[in-house]
Amino acid sequence: MNNIVSVNITRFIVLVLIQVLVLNNINFLGYINPYIYILFIILFPIKNNRLLFIFLGFLLGLAVDLFLDSGGVHAAACVSIAYARPVILKFAFGMSYEHQTMRFGSTEFGQRFTYFSIITLIHHLILFSLEIFNTSKIILILKKSLFSSIFTILLCLLITILFSKKNK
Repeated sequence: MNNIVSVNITRFIVLVLIQVLVLNNINFLGYINPYIYILFIILFPIKNNRLLFIFLGFLLGLAVDLFLDSGGVHAAACVSIAYARPVILKFAFGMSYEHQTMRFGSTEFGQRFTYFSIITLIHHLILFSLEIFNTSKIILILKKSLFSSIFTILLCLLITILFSKKNK
């Protein structure tokens, strides 16, 4: 149990630092920016206190907001995906999530891709909607959400493949 806590604390700190020190300086074509810090929410253990998880999602978003001076948009997006995560897990993984027998390392790639995509798209839509906060710029919101989501999903999948424990 102590190992899981230390892994999650390390993951939290490393993802926030990578996000604010490296990835926020990347800006392809003026509107594509990866947000891999949401990997903390994506990979957080399933069998945990939901209230604690939503609070950790808030702290994750708040940490990024404090570094970027973004006024709480990351915190709002993180709390939203942390709250919606059980429904998304049930949709993406079905009965294996229902019976609490699921492990990310042993799931099919298609299920993992669906889960990562839904979480990322929801996060990015909320993030950019709150950041731009103008209904007349809906095309810009959708464009930023779509292209940043594609880049984020690819990076998140690559990171999870590279750092996953191989089952032999």
